[in-house]
Parts: sequence; C-alpha cells; structure tokens
Amino acid sequence: MDITGLTGLLQDALPLMLKGALWTLLLAVASVFFGAIIGTLVAITRLAKVPLLSQFAALYVSCMRGTPLLVQLFVIYFGLPSIGIQFDPISAGILSLSLNVGAYLSETIRGAINGVTHGQTNAALSLGLTQTQAMRYVIGPQALRLAVPSLSNSLISLIKDTSLVSVIAVGELMLATKEVIATTFQPFPLYLAAAAIYWAMSAFFETLQKKLETLLNRSYLR
Repeated sequence: MDITGLTGLLQDALPLMLKGALWTLLLAVASVFFGAIIGTLVAITRLAKVPLLSQFAALYVSCMRGTPLLVQLFVIYFGLPSIGIQFDPISAGILSLSLNVGAYLSETIRGAINGVTHGQTNAALSLGLTQTQAMRYVIGPQALRLAVPSLSNSLISLIKDTSLVSVIAVGELMLATKEVIATTFQPFPLYLAAAAIYWAMSAFFETLQKKLETLLNRSYLR
C-alpha cells in the first residue's frame, strides 16, 4: 500500500477507532474508581484484622490475583446467567475489571499505609483524634503520596487490559480496530495505529502521575 492509500485508510478508520478509545477510557476510569473503593475497603479490613472478614478479604485477593482476568470476565458474563444473575456487556466489563484491579490496589494501599511510621498514628491519637480521624487526616494523605506511583501503574495497565472486554462485544478500541480490519483487510497498519492510541493514552496518564507526585511531594522538599 502506498502512502496515499495508507493515509486514506487511517483517515477513514480514525473516527471509529477514536470512538473505541473513548470507551476504553470510560471503562478504565470507571473500573479504577470502583476498584479503588474496593481496594481501600479490603486493605482496611485486612489491616484491622476483623475476624472472618479479614480472611475473606485475603481469599478474595488471592483468587483475583491467581486467576486470569479473561476467566473472571467469562465467569461474570457467561457463567452467572446460569444462576439467574445477568449483566449487560458494559456492566460485566466494568465489574470484572473493578474486581480484578481492586485486588491489586488493596495490596498497594495496604503497603502504603504500612509504609507510614507507627509514630504518626500514636501522635494523632495523642492529640485526641479517633482511629478514623487519624486515618483520614494523618495516615491517609501520607499513604496516598506513597501509593501514587503504583496506583498510576494500575490505571495504565487497566487501559491495556480493557482490550479483553472485546470478547463480550464491548465496543472499545480493540473491537473497533477489528471491525475496521474486517472491512479493509489491512491488519498491520491498523493494529499499529491502535498501539499508538494505547501508547498515547498511557503517556497522558504518565504525565498526570508525574505532576501529581510533584504536587504531593512539594511539602517534603522544603
């Protein structure tokens, strides 16, 4: 294919691929949001060593990290309907991604909280703060600074993992690319274009990560 034909191909394919990229961003951001909530609850439960709940939380983390995301997606979308629980493709995709990334984020958050010296907690309690207030105003902000790099890595990985939900017909970037290839029969340039879009989205969040790290570290550099 000559340059003119390649340019025309990409111009025709770009609108559909960018629409798929928007779905990819939606899936990633929604999943990391819900995953962060799940991860925080799981991390706090494990740190608090609540009987039964902490064991259940540890089992959840082990199962999510020990099984492929694709299998988890199939269980939720194809398996649960057999017991009367059914999700549409987008809901199944977000649920699968959220549960999966939540397990990894829980370990990130747990490690970040443990990374804050115990003296900070003692100091907060000595000032009359409750455990909840100490976590919110003292431990939490310091733990967030430690967790940002890993949290950002999880988001970037999640952007790439969204390609798996194409198997349940969610119109994200990979499915959009496959649809264009099915009509043009030009896989090489289109897959390269999809890779470039994935890289651009990842690079954008890498830039945000660096700015956030600089902002959170500002008070520690004085």
